[in-house]
Amino acid sequence: MIGHKLREFVDRVMDHHEIDAADVAILQNDVFADEVMTRDAVDVLVALERAVPKACPAFADYLVATIVDFAVWESRPTGVIDRDKAHWLMTSLGAGEGPTATARRIAFEIVREAERCDEALIGFAMQKCVAPSAHAVQHRALLAS
Repeated sequence: MIGHKLREFVDRVMDHHEIDAADVAILQNDVFADEVMTRDAVDVLVALERAVPKACPAFADYLVATIVDFAVWESRPTGVIDRDKAHWLMTSLGAGEGPTATARRIAFEIVREAERCDEALIGFAMQKCVAPSAHAVQHRALLAS
């Protein structure tokens, strides 16, 4: 369940189809000043990043920092991404058509920051970082012919 302020924020941003620097400041200084970060809130923010067609770079930076901090340092066991957390993160970050560029950054930074990390999330983060794009595969095929 998410808080009232986050729900209002999501409604407003979805109406405007954009997240700008002022919206990021509202998230930092208003929405999460009084609300505790939860898995549900993280899921909403990840879905919002995917759903809003235009977002400033500060929003991606905010998501990466906030979600890494929550997953690694605020949720138990501290510093550890166990199997349960890894499964939740992979499900949330990879939902829909797969992870966005920001979701890939989040996974990679969580793996980098955690003291211990379930190998499934390590594989998820590495696979998404090193997998060739469809364009690169086509380009190689054209060069080979």
